[in-house]
Amino acid sequence: MDKITCLENKRIVLAATGSIAVYKAVDLASKLTQAGALVDVIMTDAAQKFVAPITFQAVTGRPVYTDMWQTENGGGLGTHIAHVGLGEGADLIAIVPATANTMAKLAQGMADNLLTVTALAARCPIVLAPAMDGGMYEHPATQANVNTLLERGVYLIQPEEGRFASGLTGRGRLPETPTLMGHIRRVLAKNGSLAGKHVVVSAGPTREAFDPVRFISNHSSGKQGYAIAQAALDAGADVTLISSVNLPAPIGATIVKMDSALDLQSAVLNAIVHDPSADVLIMSAAVADFRPAERAEQKIKKKGDDEGMHITLERNPDVLKSVYELRQNPQKLSSGEQGNLARLQVVVGFAAESENLLNNAQIKVKRKGLDFIVANDISAQDAGFAVDNNRVVFLHKDGTQESFDLMSKAKVAEQIIDRVAKLLS
Repeated sequence: MDKITCLENKRIVLAATGSIAVYKAVDLASKLTQAGALVDVIMTDAAQKFVAPITFQAVTGRPVYTDMWQTENGGGLGTHIAHVGLGEGADLIAIVPATANTMAKLAQGMADNLLTVTALAARCPIVLAPAMDGGMYEHPATQANVNTLLERGVYLIQPEEGRFASGLTGRGRLPETPTLMGHIRRVLAKNGSLAGKHVVVSAGPTREAFDPVRFISNHSSGKQGYAIAQAALDAGADVTLISSVNLPAPIGATIVKMDSALDLQSAVLNAIVHDPSADVLIMSAAVADFRPAERAEQKIKKKGDDEGMHITLERNPDVLKSVYELRQNPQKLSSGEQGNLARLQVVVGFAAESENLLNNAQIKVKRKGLDFIVANDISAQDAGFAVDNNRVVFLHKDGTQESFDLMSKAKVAEQIIDRVAKLLS
């Protein structure tokens, strides 16, 4: 697992309470540690009925705190007031899972155990992930406590619906680790380099149908676009992700579905001229250059054993070029739309080529008015389509180039967002 920049070296206090879902907190502690965070775990007495402290210690490599009063080894603090430093020294406190009992104590300002005392002393963001059985979460008392905590600025990860250990079903299940991680990343990124900016990212292939069953497409998986959306979120941006694939959505992104190149063009133009308009457009979608000139209403059937099929193709719109032309001629828009379009400051494109990579990419930079383009050779076996790694070159509009060796698509995305942030600044 790669280190995650917005988590690396961050001090996170993970507080576990007495829910059977505490096993998910162990996995969360492990994944946060692997991502580079420094995780200090607090366990209530009830949490220890489900999981032993040594389990958390094994996955974090750090002490686990269970007792506010004991000052020796074995779950105590250095002094009886060390909870103040534990809370104030943290970048984030995540109470996962949070029981109804603990939420009631937090809402009332009670301080009768190490967790509640630390939360009261903290000056950092507090993330709360409730988990409880039956109808407990929907109970008016619990909802009143939730509303009180929300009014005080606590960040709530909503529980999910599903089956409980009791056999009942309802809302109250703790989300899985990737969802919890996504929310934690979102909170820590609040003051990032793109805070207050709106980034629009496209991802995945376009599909050009010639009958209700068949279409023309390409091998793009959408992974790079999703990684860029996550990197923008990690930098504090608001993100709109225009996507044709069904990968897990990054927490915090607004998903706009598209299928064809015409769908993509409509979604992109809508995103840059209507509220909330975009500061940045990153077009990583793999757009088909051609589409069938006609689409059959019914499935095309074979007419004979040896007879082939002939499809007439027509050109698809060049989405990035249409954006460039609109920026050059904004008078086609209403005054309000012109104001929204003027907010767009950075446009980034992609070039997936099988030959003459740099020459073809440089032509696109000029023809489409890009700030820079991300070029990659799709003939490589270890990078590009359908894999988790990429080997890219950034070509900037001033003619400079940056080459990157093979790295994960998440790291490529971070490099892209880093350049975007510098251009905006």
